[in-house]
Amino acid sequence: MTESTMSSLIRQMKMIRQKGIPMSFFSLANVSISQYGNRLLKRVFDILFSLPVCALLTLFLPLIAVIIKMQSPGPLFFTQKRTGMNGKIFTIVKFRSMDVNMQSDMLQATKDDSRKFAFGDFIRRTNIDELPQFYNVLKGNMSVVGPRPHMLMHTEQYSKLIDLYMVRHFAKPGITGWAQVNGFRGETTELWQMTERVKRDIWYIENWSIFLDIRIIYLTVKNMLSGNDEMAF
Repeated sequence: MTESTMSSLIRQMKMIRQKGIPMSFFSLANVSISQYGNRLLKRVFDILFSLPVCALLTLFLPLIAVIIKMQSPGPLFFTQKRTGMNGKIFTIVKFRSMDVNMQSDMLQATKDDSRKFAFGDFIRRTNIDELPQFYNVLKGNMSVVGPRPHMLMHTEQYSKLIDLYMVRHFAKPGITGWAQVNGFRGETTELWQMTERVKRDIWYIENWSIFLDIRIIYLTVKNMLSGNDEMAF
């Protein structure tokens, strides 16, 4: 994204906010991730990467289902409306890691969250709960790598507090992202945490390449295997 493009985008966003109308989205044709050939390359990569993961996940699905059902009554999967590319709302799918509760659309998970059951805590710390999102990738409303999709409440809240927040929706949301492998994941208790996350989401969109995606996947797996991610809860 060039400086002139960014300045133009800022002016348009400020004008929209001043008029009090819903946030619009703008095409950034000079950003590589928005070009057709690169979108196609990213989509092919997503499919080729997700197919074996989904096949493997299917093998372990009965075991995971039994353990979840034994420890907590309710559905196997947790579904939630999230904000996707260009602000389009979609349904994200995860393994349920908490007891069924009425706060799931309003309250982020915390380290010692009483809503988590034992196996749910384990799959959250190991990121196993996120694996069903590869089905979202095959469906086309997510990518393996991209800005993490936020709850609708957070999109509404932070779009009013953080300049250029909505720019993060120029790309498909991801299972993992540049912000996450740089320490900005999990609960956000202060505004600066979300601001820094958004900065990294925008940097990813501006600097995307297939090699960057591969690097982020490598760092994600490395963090998972090391068990040193203190924000994995």
